[in-house]
Amino acid sequence: MQNIPVIAIDGPSASGKGTVAELVAKALGFHYLDSGALYRLVALAALRAHVPWSDESRVADLAAKLDARFEQGNIFLDNNEVTNDIRSETCSVGASQVAILPAVRTALLDRQRAYVQPPGLVADGRDMASVVFPAASLKVFLTADLETRADRRHKQLKQKGITANIDALLKDLRERDERDSSRSVAPLKRSPGAHWLDTSALTAEQAAGRVLEWYGEGSGGRPQSR
Repeated sequence: MQNIPVIAIDGPSASGKGTVAELVAKALGFHYLDSGALYRLVALAALRAHVPWSDESRVADLAAKLDARFEQGNIFLDNNEVTNDIRSETCSVGASQVAILPAVRTALLDRQRAYVQPPGLVADGRDMASVVFPAASLKVFLTADLETRADRRHKQLKQKGITANIDALLKDLRERDERDSSRSVAPLKRSPGAHWLDTSALTAEQAAGRVLEWYGEGSGGRPQSR
């Protein structure tokens, strides 16, 4: 396990880290972990079990027993495909709320680390570099300005046929940033030694190219300042 390379990409909601991580994983032939999907699955499981997202012990129990699997780009919960269900705004909000619960994060820690398999792993989330994979071969903190992130989320929702208000999205992202960065356990932050990558003016392909360059330099090269 210690010899298997891991690229850990952290960042706030709608920063583009998922798309970038997938592109990097594909280019290297690595496995890909969308840690946010696990928290979305927990939120969905709680919703379907009529368990309040604030009920830490019961939500953590659901997380520990989560019957989830990822197959060829599809996501299943209790043998039912929920790929689109967990991408709803409701599950997005729920994921952010259950993610602040220490017991839930503990319940999912080993599950996330189990994704480290040859030839390597690219993992994206909020605490991949700081908590889950602190010895990652390359650490990246990927972000973008708030307006760019809101615009990206707006376009994603429009593509799904979902009506959204840009001002409401801005407000939601601000609240998520505050919640993610101020939680007591594994807060969203740039891990020591991580490269800072602002994608506001970059395409996903350009951002992925930058990450691949750093990885190619060996051990991620020298971190850039903000």
